[in-house]
Amino acid sequence: MFGAVVVGIGTAGQVRIRDILTPLPGSTAEKLSVKGFISRRTLNAQQGVSQISVEEAVSREDIHVAFICTENASHEEHVRTFLHAGKHVCVEYPMTMNYRAAEELWDFAQEKGLVLHEEHIEVLTADFKQLKREAAGKRLQEGTLHFTGGALRPGFGFLAFSGISRLTWLVDLFGKLSVNTSTIEERPNDNYAKMTAQLVTADNRPLTWIEERGPGLPRTKNINFCFESGTITQMPSAPRGPVALFMQDLVLFSDKLAGRVLPDELQKERWRILHCLELAERIQQLCL
Repeated sequence: MFGAVVVGIGTAGQVRIRDILTPLPGSTAEKLSVKGFISRRTLNAQQGVSQISVEEAVSREDIHVAFICTENASHEEHVRTFLHAGKHVCVEYPMTMNYRAAEELWDFAQEKGLVLHEEHIEVLTADFKQLKREAAGKRLQEGTLHFTGGALRPGFGFLAFSGISRLTWLVDLFGKLSVNTSTIEERPNDNYAKMTAQLVTADNRPLTWIEERGPGLPRTKNINFCFESGTITQMPSAPRGPVALFMQDLVLFSDKLAGRVLPDELQKERWRILHCLELAERIQQLCL
């Protein structure tokens, strides 16, 4: 069994506790057992799980795993703390808002034989899987991904990092990318920001990524991918799978703990995550 602590008790943290308490039958997630949660606030038991301190969590021998579910700005500190305490770590994206720090943490985890897993449920959704099937084998000419959503709360970082799930989609669909230009339009008094990044694929095909946030904006993804053989202008509809997204991610993390994920797959995932963080950092630099 792997004893686990959940750090952060917002929506994601509550879902992690729920899923560990009621794992997918027959999956490796059944090997997880939640031992406590950590929060800045003093709280009563959550779903029957008691609050503990960071100091207790890192010192307890029956805690082997930490789930980091805090705001983005504190991810790196928590990941570092638990890795250096010899604990496996599952962290909500992004694990850091600094490419070199992420690379260092990943190297440290590998050196110590620890699993470092960054959650990316966006690549597990049924609609993205269908989009990937429809785009497979087609030669891109140009494309746009425009995301809109409500205003971000403090602590979620620059738009290229808070929205890195959209960048992950583009890398997963089209492979290695580079950044040509990026700009940002901000109206702080209105809590509004719009980032536009001009990207290119390895064969020099243009991709535009727009991340737009502000009060009242609907949460939508608008796509326009032009291929030699046709155009995809809307997200395909696909029925939801029987297993919820966070549970799928929990099983994937548990499979890694059990040594069931092939090294080639682990290396591909590491490359994709670090490449996206490197791109996000470059986009931020060009916007400053």
